[in-house]
Amino acid sequence: MLSTLHSASLFSSLILLSIFNYAFAEDPFVFYDWKVSYITASPFGVKQQVIAVNGQFPGPILNVTTNWNVVINIKNDLDEPLLLTWNGIQHRKNSWQDGVLGTNCPIPAGWNWTYEFQVKDQIGSFFYFASLNFQRASGGYGGIVINNRDVIPVPFGTPDGDITIFIGDWYTKSHKELRKDVENGIDLGVPDAILFNGLGPYRYDQALVPDGIGYHTINVEPGKTYRLRVHNVGIATSLNFRIQNHNLLLVETEGSYTVQQNYTNMDIHVGQSYSFLVTMDQNASSDYYMVASPRFVNSSAWAKATGVAILHYSNSQGPASGPLPDPPNDLDTFFSMNQARSIRWNVSAGAARPNPQGSFRYGQITVTDVYVLLNRPAELIDGKYRTTLNGISYLAPSTPLKLAQQFNIPGIYKIDFPNRLMNRPPKVDTSIINGTYRGFMEIIFQNNDTTVQSYHLDGYAFFVVGMDYGVWTENSRGTYNKWDGVARCTTQVFPGAWTAILVSLDNVGIWNLRTENLNTWYLGQEVYVNVVNPEITDKTELPLPDNAIYCGVLSSLQKDRSQRVRFSGAPPLTITRRTILFAFITALITAFISS
Repeated sequence: MLSTLHSASLFSSLILLSIFNYAFAEDPFVFYDWKVSYITASPFGVKQQVIAVNGQFPGPILNVTTNWNVVINIKNDLDEPLLLTWNGIQHRKNSWQDGVLGTNCPIPAGWNWTYEFQVKDQIGSFFYFASLNFQRASGGYGGIVINNRDVIPVPFGTPDGDITIFIGDWYTKSHKELRKDVENGIDLGVPDAILFNGLGPYRYDQALVPDGIGYHTINVEPGKTYRLRVHNVGIATSLNFRIQNHNLLLVETEGSYTVQQNYTNMDIHVGQSYSFLVTMDQNASSDYYMVASPRFVNSSAWAKATGVAILHYSNSQGPASGPLPDPPNDLDTFFSMNQARSIRWNVSAGAARPNPQGSFRYGQITVTDVYVLLNRPAELIDGKYRTTLNGISYLAPSTPLKLAQQFNIPGIYKIDFPNRLMNRPPKVDTSIINGTYRGFMEIIFQNNDTTVQSYHLDGYAFFVVGMDYGVWTENSRGTYNKWDGVARCTTQVFPGAWTAILVSLDNVGIWNLRTENLNTWYLGQEVYVNVVNPEITDKTELPLPDNAIYCGVLSSLQKDRSQRVRFSGAPPLTITRRTILFAFITALITAFISS
């Protein structure tokens, strides 16, 4: 009898231990309910309609940790379709959650849809935004912070505070008016303002800045060090960011730790994100200017479009005054390029994993595919203004590429995108790049436009290995950085110049490659990269979500979701299965002891 009891006890203990280990091996889930809607705000002293998330402009920060699972129920309270995309989140094996027209049907007005994705093996500073129909020009954006797991050391001391800053050009015209101008070939012109966290400039110059404009203030304590995560969420303007009398110690960009270097200012291009450590080491005789000013513009009219916020020490003795800190010399065309080249990968630091970033020796991998992507200024194609890559202006079909692939629907897209500019007239088409699974692709962006273009690739971080003015040739490879080129997801291409990147195609899915400049993206300057695992038995991609929205030729599969908007009304919640299982285990142990 005792032997039987002992065996039962041992068996029960093993079961409990197994359950316990399983429970504590799970990655946490975070749950959010977000409503995207219009609110009235006055970013530049003029009341206008902006796009808010949960009533906030900018929207709330999504603050998570490596490998957490994110579940966000989005209610579209706008008067037009909506998608949110997660700039820099790689969605490993799960392009279904990417939030662009190639992967998702839009969320109709009045409907809700739930995103569910894991921030697998990522750390760093990113942002989300409304990806359709120029909506980012009216807001709909917010920050993403992915913290290191406790077991992975961060290559700098814990800062005394963590602050997210959004800078970007802003117009008092609505996004609907702006996109109509772009469709008609009308230049956007000088922005009405450069915003800091949704607010206009401090009145540093009474002749340039009208009275009555709200401005952003960051409150700090003397002697402390803060991490500033700065994102350019604007439409089309590269910005120079600087803080009066303070150095910017660059430590991270878009998920990669960098070699730590001090800068007095940093050019931040559309769609880019940087993390700086800033130490409050001044005597606080007054407040200090924080400035974001336009770059690569050639008109004095742009002087009024300078964003100014205030850095306020708790012991400050007075308001900021005097001239703004000087920007870089606009006549020095190589300043910004040399600054970009100076940003290097910290090869000795771990990031999301314990092994050093530099253990991935990208410079020793054989390239399997080469694409030279050339863009030009907007031009008339079939009577409409369009922008192109290699002479093709992307046309989004009514059925997303990913759904067409899932259901084997012919005729939606073609996998015949040319690897160079073809000798033929430009055209509008739905042609995508055929990427080789586990291949190593070299992409050269050749910018034949007159403005800086920022390029972003969803699903990946790529290595920025070279850039220069002029036309790229095969001899240009001799200038590549094959050791510590920074890995990121958005890179700038200067006018009349090229930028080269290398990317390891290890993430199955259909991924958007686009310019982040809204005016050129909206007119067709994008393409998709199709990465398919040929081994059918190897399940390297997550299945079609149960809640997928159907549209286009698949509209008949759509069930009515108009009545499914049932928000919990609860605050954001972080739980894991381990929480539930721990309670279950406790009850089992209690019952076992009682018996």
